[in-house]
Amino acid sequence: MNIFSITSPDATPQARLDGEARDWLILLTSGRATVADARALRQWCGQSPEHARAFEQAKALWHGLQPAAQALQAPRHFGRRALLGGAIAASVGFLLIRATVPGGVSGLGADYITEVGEQRRVELVDGISLELNTQTRLSRLPLNDGGQGLELLSGEIEVQGRSPQTVSVQAGAGWISAARARFNVRYTDQSVCATCLEGVVQVQVQGQSFRLEPGMQLTYDTGRVGTPQHADVSAAVAWRDQVLVFNDATLARVIDEINRYRPGMLLLLNRELGLRKVQARFRLDQLAGVALLIRDAYGAKCTELPGGVVVLS
Repeated sequence: MNIFSITSPDATPQARLDGEARDWLILLTSGRATVADARALRQWCGQSPEHARAFEQAKALWHGLQPAAQALQAPRHFGRRALLGGAIAASVGFLLIRATVPGGVSGLGADYITEVGEQRRVELVDGISLELNTQTRLSRLPLNDGGQGLELLSGEIEVQGRSPQTVSVQAGAGWISAARARFNVRYTDQSVCATCLEGVVQVQVQGQSFRLEPGMQLTYDTGRVGTPQHADVSAAVAWRDQVLVFNDATLARVIDEINRYRPGMLLLLNRELGLRKVQARFRLDQLAGVALLIRDAYGAKCTELPGGVVVLS
């Protein structure tokens, strides 16, 4: 990955690695990095000791340049070259939005939006309400049958229907529909998880139809459709009580989930540590200090970067 740097074709392999490491650092501290970006960086660093070392050196260089970066924030007069650079940066910024904003460019025009750590209630119509979790993009869709149509572009919602009117949610390649029911739909990392909480929910995906009763859950993505399973409902909807619950989850998955709620990013670069299994329960108002909890519990080394980024290694 080389988003920002312009590297000479005859640059040495080490110079290319150094440029890519700097690009990763810029992306991480831009405020637009996603959980998928964090996973991709872990994979990039894991390609070889040289990759990991290049990123460590980029972090050290970043800390050394912080005073100079602060000085550059003072007002300055810019010439034609600076304006050209600004135009290029704006183009790169558009590409970053398309790649990193939940829901992509279409997510920017969603009817209902929540930002990092934000949760929101929406009264759709009389008798039908929605709860939107963090980083959610949701739009309304017209339906010919008179029901309420929604498209979940990314994130997570809970639908509470107390009227006979059907609510149909498009998420990825499938549709989740119900009347007089309560259900949760999560769409993250191109994977959809639908959980029936009350009533009966119908799921149609890739030519298949499934009936979910209370406590049942179905997951699917572009390449696979699962089968209905009994769900840990309390864990699936714990976010409604401002809590995250993890049962026998890997530390890497725990950190990925925390990053959906916490400004900045926790970046775990220790693969062995990421495989450790975790039983944990976090209140959302505790997440600001969660990096220190992980450091103390697992002996991870913490490096703080601008923008609320904490590297755990």
